[in-house]
Amino acid sequence: MELQTWLLYLVAVIGLAFAPGPNGLLALSHGALYGRRKTLPTILGGVTGFIGVIAISMFGIGSLMMASAHVLSLLKWLGGAYLVYLGIQLWRAPAITLENKTVVDNGQLARFRQGLLAAVSNPKVILFFGAFLPQFMTPNAPLLNQFFILAVTFAVVEFCVEFFVACIAHQLRPWLQKSGQRFNRGCGTVFALLGASLPLSQ
Repeated sequence: MELQTWLLYLVAVIGLAFAPGPNGLLALSHGALYGRRKTLPTILGGVTGFIGVIAISMFGIGSLMMASAHVLSLLKWLGGAYLVYLGIQLWRAPAITLENKTVVDNGQLARFRQGLLAAVSNPKVILFFGAFLPQFMTPNAPLLNQFFILAVTFAVVEFCVEFFVACIAHQLRPWLQKSGQRFNRGCGTVFALLGASLPLSQ
């Protein structure tokens, strides 16, 4: 993978990691309830789940690429359209609220399992990675090397962002409840711009 492509991927992943999602919300709620140290198993469970989903998505895409040389290009355009759709949905989403959410602490393993299930139980996550990852894949490059680079980059960024969210959970909750809709619109704009620009940049 070229350095320029990886840097573009890094910037995109950082923006996406800050977008509201089940795992970010779980890290926020666990951070507020239990503190940052006890939230680490939750975050590690989510990161593990994301690596598994990335593997499923990438190797599935790799099989399609072997079947046809034009499949990757088609996936990029379809994926771009899907990202624009997600951006519109996120723009219209209401502000995040945790007022009615309660989480029972059953230990580290339970928190790890909660994070893992939050990452893998939503079928939209697989669709998302199926739309997002082809933008940065190279048909002729070894798939295993690309998986390692893309998965590790995403895992490190996701871990850092979720841990940061858990650390400032008490300060972040009131802000999200007050300005959450503007935050959602900002993240939705990022999604839509990624979807519109990434297929054209390759």
